[in-house]
Parts: sequence; C-alpha cells; structure tokens
Amino acid sequence: MVDGGRAARYVAIITDGNGRWAEQRGLAAIEGHRAGADVVKARLRDAAELGIRELTVYSFSTENWSRPAEEVTALMRMFSERIRDETPELRDEGVRMRFIGRREGVSPALCEQMDWAEAETAGGERITLFVAFNYGGRAEILDAAERYGGGGEDAFRALLYAPEMHDPDLVIRTSGEQRLSNYLLWQSAYAELVFRDELWPDFSRAAFEAALAEYEQRARRFGGR
Repeated sequence: MVDGGRAARYVAIITDGNGRWAEQRGLAAIEGHRAGADVVKARLRDAAELGIRELTVYSFSTENWSRPAEEVTALMRMFSERIRDETPELRDEGVRMRFIGRREGVSPALCEQMDWAEAETAGGERITLFVAFNYGGRAEILDAAERYGGGGEDAFRALLYAPEMHDPDLVIRTSGEQRLSNYLLWQSAYAELVFRDELWPDFSRAAFEAALAEYEQRARRFGGR
C-alpha cells in the first residue's frame, strides 16, 4: 500500500521550546507556557480550517513532574484556568476535547475540570483536540498491558487511553530537537515525522502549513513497496 500526495487528517505535535523561548526573553518559564498555550489555540483553529480532523498536543508529560516545583505549580494553575475559560468557546466552535494520560497524581479538582470539559464539548464534530496531559507513551502501553487478556492488536488498542484516536499521519516537533520523547509510541508506528526549528511559541500558521506540505510530498508505504 502506497499513500502519497494526500493531505494529513490526523496530526500530533510535540509543542517543544516554551521554556527556551521565555529564557531568551528574560521571562519566567510560565510566561513561555502561557505564550505556548496561546499558540495551541491559534493552531487548533488553523487545523480546523485546513481540514484536519484530529489534533493531538503534548501538554504535560509523566516526566515533567521532575521540573522545579514552582514551575509545576504554575503550570497546573494555568492549565486549570485555560480549561475553565476556554472550554465554552471551544464548544461553540465545534471542538471536541479529550484528555489522555494518567489521572494519578493530578488533583481531584483538576480531574473534575477535565471531565467537565470533555462532557461540555462531547458534541463537537468539527475537530477533536486530544490533550496529552500527565502522559507518557510507555505508561500508556503498560497501563493497557496490565488489562490485556489477548486477542490481537485491535483488542490491545481498545485498552489505550483514547481507543477512538486515529493513528497520526504526521507528528511534528518544534524547537529543533529530533526525538519522540515518549510520545504516542504505539500510535506513531507509521507516522511521518517533521522537525521544525521554531520554538513552539514562534510556530506560526505558515510554519504549520510548511510542515503539512512536507508531509504531502512523502510516499507512505506501510512496510510495502
């Protein structure tokens, strides 16, 4: 099977570079994360306009708990504020939200907010936004493996955090780093990878469209010829 010249419908992004962006400007790390959250919202709207059906963003990894406590606390507060303030707006724009990751270690109040946001936006049909929060690809596979009783790939996929998620056509990473960083390890087995030099807060619509255009030049063979 060869898939070439087709537009990406399912896109995942490793939104890397918020901290470096803030450091370059002499700002606290949380200001980089705030700028990055604004860009997530802007690129989500672009994705919907460009015909993308699912956008997955790496918001907070299982490894990010090792960051300075002050930064983690500020991130949790910002995440809560964004959910509270932006969920109604996203609902009205036809965005369906899903949070993927472990809930252990996350405050009950924040878990309730995530559940509320998912319920509020459940009817969205324009685009689905998967937010990988307290997420790790290995953790997801381990959590599924603990409950797996056999039955093949389809049975295993049904045990992942979001079984309805399509495998991404394209994974984009910003900031010039070239690795997956424990992101969607199961789902990205045959994804095309595009690495961009922009720090995430500088990732414009033009950069997004360039990444999508690069994908369209690829020939996807899925192990065939």
